[in-house]
Amino acid sequence: MISTVQRDELLSDARYLAHRYDEANDAFRFLSVPRDVHRQCTFITDEHLPNVDQFQAVPRSEVAQASPATAPVHFIFHSAYCCSTMLARAFDIEGVSMGLKEPVVLNDMIGWRRRGADANRQRDVIEQSLTLMSRPFGEDRAVIIKPSNICNPLAIEMLRMRPEAKALLLYAPIEGFLKSIAKKEMWGRIWVRDVLIGTLKDGYAIGGFSNDELLKLTDLQVAAIIWLSQHALFAKIVDTIGPDRVKTMDSDTFLAQSPATIAALSDLYGLKLSDAQIDAVTQGPAFTSHSKLDQGTPGQVFDAKARDEEQQKVAQVHGAEIEMVATWTKAVAESTGIKMAIGSQLI
Repeated sequence: MISTVQRDELLSDARYLAHRYDEANDAFRFLSVPRDVHRQCTFITDEHLPNVDQFQAVPRSEVAQASPATAPVHFIFHSAYCCSTMLARAFDIEGVSMGLKEPVVLNDMIGWRRRGADANRQRDVIEQSLTLMSRPFGEDRAVIIKPSNICNPLAIEMLRMRPEAKALLLYAPIEGFLKSIAKKEMWGRIWVRDVLIGTLKDGYAIGGFSNDELLKLTDLQVAAIIWLSQHALFAKIVDTIGPDRVKTMDSDTFLAQSPATIAALSDLYGLKLSDAQIDAVTQGPAFTSHSKLDQGTPGQVFDAKARDEEQQKVAQVHGAEIEMVATWTKAVAESTGIKMAIGSQLI
């Protein structure tokens, strides 16, 4: 049992991350995650956080009574393997903003929904989760949330909850996405089938395929199906929320035009970064070291050239299959009315 003083500190201080929602006990679980721990973690998930067993639980009824100071919140939604973690890291700018990398409390909302959550209760929990995540670190003026890609079905709902929030929809071009999956070998191929199962459960997998037909697809064709499903969802987000609040970008453009990307997002998110701050961001750790240790040697630069070299190596082994599946993807997109170019481009 925590004291009132401890509870008030947990609820008011951004250093205490609202990490999980316990639906059985209707409580949030908080972890101590100072800014330096955020920087050390690839994602703020159980796998990467050092103290997941040291949580403090606070009943949701007590969370609802709190009124913590909050900052504007914005989003980076993504379709995976598109440098979204790099971008979220870039917005760890003290005195300006903090990037939250895949908070698990939002994953909990997807799992809960799949198990039949009451829609009204879940809406309240998502609202409270956003409030807790929007507590600023120190003098920061904004919080940039990068949810896991499994949380994309929540995008429209969360953007409606925060009418001032802006969002970037970041994705890899289909050829690059397929190369990333092939690079992961067995684990990448397992991952895409797992994501397809979730996409089917969440009700936004593209139509036109029976279960038998899906089972007959190759692993890279399954990857293409989930890419198309995410792409169609992104187009729906733009159409529903509007191009003034939602912008799109592919990872190749991001890597090739990083300073322009940060400048455009500064304008979109209202961060008012100076040219010197933009230079500091693009020359800082987010752009000069790998965001994931399994992408390469820690400390090694991962820019457009490095990504291209990495993908060329994959193409030497899997190029023929990738080319065939990319062509097939475009044919499926045309037959199902999915636009390969979503529009509302950031730059």
